[in-house]
Amino acid sequence: MKLSIYADGGSRGNPGVAGSGTAVFDAATNELLREIVYVVGKKATNNVAEYHGLLRGLEAAAELGASEVYVFMDSKLVVEQMSGRWKIKHPDMQKLAAQGRKLAERFDRVAYTWIPRAQNEIADKLSNDAMDAAAAGHEPGVVGGDAPAERPVAPEPAAPAEPAAPAERAGAVDWWKDTSHPPTRLVLLRHGQTDYSLHKRYAGRHDAELNATGRTQAAAAAQALAAEGGIDAIVSSPLARCSATADAVGQKLGLRTRTIEDLQECDFGDWDGLTFAEAQDDDPAHHAAWVADGTLCPPGGESYEQVNDRITRVRRQLVEEYPGQTVLVVSHVNPIKSLVRQALGADAGIYQRMHLDLASICVVDFFPEVAEVTPVLQSFNATAHLR
Repeated sequence: MKLSIYADGGSRGNPGVAGSGTAVFDAATNELLREIVYVVGKKATNNVAEYHGLLRGLEAAAELGASEVYVFMDSKLVVEQMSGRWKIKHPDMQKLAAQGRKLAERFDRVAYTWIPRAQNEIADKLSNDAMDAAAAGHEPGVVGGDAPAERPVAPEPAAPAEPAAPAERAGAVDWWKDTSHPPTRLVLLRHGQTDYSLHKRYAGRHDAELNATGRTQAAAAAQALAAEGGIDAIVSSPLARCSATADAVGQKLGLRTRTIEDLQECDFGDWDGLTFAEAQDDDPAHHAAWVADGTLCPPGGESYEQVNDRITRVRRQLVEEYPGQTVLVVSHVNPIKSLVRQALGADAGIYQRMHLDLASICVVDFFPEVAEVTPVLQSFNATAHLR
C-alpha cells in the first residue's frame, strides 16, 4: 500500500502555542484516509511543530499498513534534514528526527519532497486548527476525530515524487561544497511607502509611518510571502514603517515580529528630513564628498561603513541563531544594501550602483563562517507582487 503524507506545523510566537496538521492519502486513489490535528504545546518552535506533523503522519501510515510512503512538506528544513542532506544541530530536532528515522524503518521506502506552501493548504489549515486548540487550553495530543464529513482529495502533486537532486532544486546553491553546514536564508523586505519616501526625503531615524499606499504595499508583500511559504522567523527594525510592514506579514504567517535595534536606517543627522537637493544646498562640498565616500558621516550622523559594521553584526547573529532556517528581515534601504554588499563581497561604492524599490524583496543565503562556501545572492529588488 502506497500512501502520501502532507504535513505542516506552526508556532504563534516561535516559540509559542504550537500545533501540527497532517493529512494521509491513498497515493493511488487520492482518497483521504486520515486527518490529524495535533497540539504540540504552549512554548514550542515552528520547526519542532513541523517535525510533529511528520511524526504523526508516519505513525498513521504504519497503523494503516503502508509499504511505501511519500512525504510532502513546505518545510525545507525538515525535508533536507530527513533526507540526510542537512546536518541537524539542535538537540530537540535531533531527537525528533531520530524518532522519524525509527518510524521510517517500518516501510520499504520513504521519500521526502519539498512543495510550496500553496500546495500544502490542507496541512496548513489543520496546523492552524491545532494552534487554535492550543491557545484555547487543549493539552498536547490529538484533537478531534480522524476525518471530516467532506473528504477532500490530495492536492497536486498527488502522485509520488522523488526528492529533487540538490542541483535541481529551485534556488540551488553549490551544496556539494559543504552539505554539513546549510545556509541561513535572509529574505530582505524593504518597508512600504511613507510621506517621506513619497517626497524623496532622507528618513533615517525619523519615525515616519506608512501612508495608505505603504499599507497597501505591505499587504501585497505579505500575501506574496505567505503564498511562497517557508519563513521560520521575522525580525525588523524598530521604526514604525518597518514594524508595520513586518506585522502585516506576521499576521499572514502566524509569526510574531522580533525587533532588532541595529536594523535601523542610516542616521542622516542634520540632513534627516531634507531632500537630496536641500542637503546639497546646505553644504555642497560635504554632501558631494559624503555621496562619494562611504567612510564620511553626514553632520551629526553615521557613515555607510558604520552602518555596514552594525549590519554585519546582525547578519552573524542571525546565521548563528537560525541555522538552516529562513528569516524575513524587514528593514530600510541601506541596511538591505549592506547585506547585499556583504553577499557580493563588494566595497562601499556599490551602494550607489543599486536601486531598491519600496516593499521590494531580495533573497540572500549566508553560510556559517566554518563552512567553505561563499554567500549567494538569490534574487534582488523583486517587485512583481506590487503590480
